Amino acid sequence: MEKGLSIAAEKKAKRAASGRKISTQDMVLCGVFTTLIAVGAFIKVPVPVVPFTLQFLFTMLAGLLLGGRKGALSVGVYILLGLVGLPVFAEGGGFWYILKPSFGYLLGFMLAAYVTGTVVERKKKLLTRWVIAVNFLGLFIVYAAGMIYYYVICNYVIDTPIALGPLFLYCFVLAVPGDICLCILAAILTVRVRPAFDRMMRKEQRV
Repeated sequence: MEKGLSIAAEKKAKRAASGRKISTQDMVLCGVFTTLIAVGAFIKVPVPVVPFTLQFLFTMLAGLLLGGRKGALSVGVYILLGLVGLPVFAEGGGFWYILKPSFGYLLGFMLAAYVTGTVVERKKKLLTRWVIAVNFLGLFIVYAAGMIYYYVICNYVIDTPIALGPLFLYCFVLAVPGDICLCILAAILTVRVRPAFDRMMRKEQRV
């Protein structure tokens, strides 16, 4: 009886440890999404007024499909690669990028991937409208982080003052319509693809 309990306890401990570790499969998937995020920065959708890229789409999908922790890791690795000098950002790379007013949006991507991924991975059955609502939460996080960072850098670091009115117009009103469309697209893709991801993850855990 005691032997059986010890075996059960050992298996439980192994499962808990595996939940904390990042497996080879996880690293590969995180690497794939890091690559997609980098590529997405250069895929521009030519719409009137303000063209937008697919980077936001891939950062959202990283969290929605991989979960909060691994989704944020994917975005974090992308940011780190850019800061060490690889030309993965829209305007190149390098540590100087932290002085760019738009760098706050990258930080917002990582935080949003963690929050939306954490919320969605706790839900067993996903409905498109519910995932859209979660994506709008992520959208709010991205723009809040981006606009606050933009305002602080412009007004207190690089001495190119910007008022709240122009900030709201150029950094939100003109930019957000395309990202709203990406929120909807990401929700549709997640509802269709997430079950396959979950099955793949469970299969890996059994192995």
